Amino acid sequence: MTATPKANTELVAVAWLSSADGIEVGQVATTLPSSQEAWSEDGFVHVVGAVGGTPQLYFPLREPVVQVDAYAVNTASGKPPWGKAASLMELLVAATYDEAGLQRVLTLRPGYPQARVLTAHFVSEPRRMPGDDASFARYQADLALHWITL
Repeated sequence: MTATPKANTELVAVAWLSSADGIEVGQVATTLPSSQEAWSEDGFVHVVGAVGGTPQLYFPLREPVVQVDAYAVNTASGKPPWGKAASLMELLVAATYDEAGLQRVLTLRPGYPQARVLTAHFVSEPRRMPGDDASFARYQADLALHWITL
């Protein structure tokens, strides 16, 4: 008998961030695409993974803190498009203030249960991450999610 896959923080973070206003389908994942052309127009949101948080002891509420990176690239030059990366990150910050975006059911990958993000807020200000060898513009911030499996 095969066990049903369980929801996890990375899947929930990707699904919730993907549903933010202004984010395009396929613009959020746990791996940065190798083809820069695939994301050069709109930028890319990389869910790096959990960097902290604590699951509840007596009921199934998860409370992780997730590192989120917003990338932008200019394939026509080596100059990082900092404004585009900053704007992308600010779309994500704005999503945490959108009450309609919270409490909704999220569909994860096929075969996984649905989840619901109860609250989401950034616990750090977005910060510029200079010095990328590939001339990517990258902003990084830490997002706290409170979520449950349905």
